[in-house]
Amino acid sequence: MTRVAVLDYGMGNLHSVAKALEKVGASKVIVTDKVSEIRAADRLVLPGQGAMRDCMAEMHHHGIDDVVRELINDKPLLGICVGMQALLSHSDENGGVDGLDLYAGQVKFFNDLEQVRQQHLKVPHMGWNTVAQQQSHPLWQGINDQARFYFVHSYYCVLDDPALSAGETDYGLRFSCALAKDNVFAVQFHPEKSAKDGLQLLQNFLHWQP
Repeated sequence: MTRVAVLDYGMGNLHSVAKALEKVGASKVIVTDKVSEIRAADRLVLPGQGAMRDCMAEMHHHGIDDVVRELINDKPLLGICVGMQALLSHSDENGGVDGLDLYAGQVKFFNDLEQVRQQHLKVPHMGWNTVAQQQSHPLWQGINDQARFYFVHSYYCVLDDPALSAGETDYGLRFSCALAKDNVFAVQFHPEKSAKDGLQLLQNFLHWQP
């Protein structure tokens, strides 16, 4: 039986993620902030939606930051949207917010880029965009390179170590939209909103044995 804990700190599209995981075959999905339930799960999903400052404050309030740090090396973990950004060191959002600092990197604002302004690109980056796979990773199994996924974000990740990048997308610049390291895979896009390929990625996560 595959038990998946969707970490609940009140700042994500939690139930859509849970329903998508059930659809692709998870035996049991719980949306929870209870440490005992999170520790008992086989796999963890760290979602996130909204302002980074609020997300980090709520993670701390619910103790999600501590349990992620505790289990980061022990269980397969999938980060989604702000759940990817939160793994990095720091975000420029809200005047500057520290992340979990599990991976060295920064979260930057699209509107600070001259090329975004010159091309009159709308911020947030919202809608379907292609993803260039940067690693031959089990979570890309059955998904074509340059497949399209659904994005909604105003800030993008800059990884200090480019080798951590598992996928890149172009929006005024080429940026990392997927991070992979050991038993962690995190994406800026929303697989639960990304039709067939998004569901394939979630199914791959359920079967992944890092």
